Amino acid sequence: MDHLGKIVFYEDRNFQGRYYECNSDCPELKTHFSRCNSVRVESGAWVLYERPNYLGYQYILTRGEYPDYQRWMGYNDSIRSCRIIRNISDVFRVRVYELPDFSGQMLEFTEDVSSLAERWPIREVHSARVQDGAWVFYELPNYRGRQYLLERGQYRRFNEWAAMNPNVGSIRCIHDS
Repeated sequence: MDHLGKIVFYEDRNFQGRYYECNSDCPELKTHFSRCNSVRVESGAWVLYERPNYLGYQYILTRGEYPDYQRWMGYNDSIRSCRIIRNISDVFRVRVYELPDFSGQMLEFTEDVSSLAERWPIREVHSARVQDGAWVFYELPNYRGRQYLLERGQYRRFNEWAAMNPNVGSIRCIHDS
């Protein structure tokens, strides 16, 4: 199901300064604003990228107001590309694996997990299968650190979800609300 979305980027904190309204994927935002210090997500769920062409740090934002970049756990005020998350559903199912190519120990989740280490002593996830919904893998527990979007599909190695290492501290399913 394709959700229509709308997001507004502001150059300054607290929704001040130049702004740009966006309602579709955009591989290059630099022509619209030079920096981004606040965001208002009016509808849909979005993944923002630090660099053009959907590269660099990822930030997953759902409907709401983000008056400064720390609110979306940004590392800086650079947002250079964005896209709407399309695989949003009401059903969530992901399988994580200890080793690449879906081997070793496996655990299945259907809801948010604030500390993977409490359920998964291995502390590393080398491959994953997203059966339903869209998910965010966080590098650290309690939904902190680098964020990675995983949509429906198969990820044979952690670099396929753009991670630099297999550390996953927490996971969260993305709701369109």
